[in-house]
Amino acid sequence: MIRRRTAATVLLAAPLIAATIQPSAQAQHPQYHPRPTTYVVSTTPGDTPEGIEVTRNGTIYVTSVGTGAVYRGTVRNPTLKPFLPAGSDGLTSATGVHVDHWGRVLVAGASTSKLYMYDARGRLLAIRPAAEGSFLNDFTFTKDAVYVTDSAHNQIWRASLTRDGIGRLKPWLTRDKILPKPYFLNGIVNDGRNLLVGEQGQNVTYRVDLRTKAVSTVEITGANGILSGDGYLLEGRRLYAVYNAGGGKYVTRLAFLNVDSTQAHVLEDSLPAATNSTPTTVARDRNRLLWVNSQLDAAPGTPPYTVSVVPGLS
Repeated sequence: MIRRRTAATVLLAAPLIAATIQPSAQAQHPQYHPRPTTYVVSTTPGDTPEGIEVTRNGTIYVTSVGTGAVYRGTVRNPTLKPFLPAGSDGLTSATGVHVDHWGRVLVAGASTSKLYMYDARGRLLAIRPAAEGSFLNDFTFTKDAVYVTDSAHNQIWRASLTRDGIGRLKPWLTRDKILPKPYFLNGIVNDGRNLLVGEQGQNVTYRVDLRTKAVSTVEITGANGILSGDGYLLEGRRLYAVYNAGGGKYVTRLAFLNVDSTQAHVLEDSLPAATNSTPTTVARDRNRLLWVNSQLDAAPGTPPYTVSVVPGLS
């Protein structure tokens, strides 16, 4: 688009030129340090990271599906440190991790079939078991509950959540109530009225009404009608999904939801992840996205295990 040159444009030209020759922020502030683009989670063989949470104050939590360890760090430091040692309280495998409204750290115990709750100092507050043989993968908070995907039984568990603690995990939506039948439920988020749940076996995203439990599939336009993923991130009406595009290619896919989350239009994909890095989940750090390089396609992978900036998408 060609813009006409106006008198105002001429008057603004000098200040704009002056602005371009000002010293950079780094030169003006010697203490300024850019945030790392890669974070070392662990150098322990077999740790295999999976879940990630980045809080508003820049704290990073990353789980290990291989050992159950949970690591913690800051977006300003390239190295994370142990928050929970491997096997703590029977936590021998860990996937989803999120901090709730009251600052407590919840961890999905994967094949342990349990959901764990800790305080910010790493002290155990509660363990909530699901059915034996469950694989608790990821979870999302509403104002009064937590909803957890079970990738083994392909159902959703629910527990009440208040300032005082967490209730018992109970089956909330079982596989027989979900069509098409799910084969691997994984990422889950909510918009306050609906759950959005990724089903990787059939590459669909379910929409589940929180009030009625009515299930439908989100209608997808663009990207050959495919939107599913491992980790999901919902920001307003922008839905990000870490998507296995096949052939060892992983991207973060961005879609825009309509008002009632019944439809989503795929806007763009990130650049592909590095070969064999196998990103699993994604989190927001200010103006950029971070994802976990789990190396699951080459498990147990080769240390160091890392988190890095999602390329080509923010």
